[in-house]
Amino acid sequence: MGQRYWVIGGEFRDCEFDEVVPGTEEISGPFNDEVKARMEWQRLTFRDHRGATERYTICVEPVRL
Repeated sequence: MGQRYWVIGGEFRDCEFDEVVPGTEEISGPFNDEVKARMEWQRLTFRDHRGATERYTICVEPVRL
C-alpha cells in the first residue's frame, strides 16, 4: 500500500482557522513523493509574504493497490 500527498488550504476568516473564505480554497496534488508535497507547501506558505489568516497543510491519502 502506497501513499499520495495533497496540499490543501486557503485564506481563513480569522486566526481561529475554522472557516475558509469562499473562493480562496486551494488544492495541490496528488504528489507521490512527500518531499515534493513539502516543496509545494513551502511555496504556498511563504509566497509573497502571505497574511496571518492563510494556512496550508499536507494531507496523506493511503492508496490501496
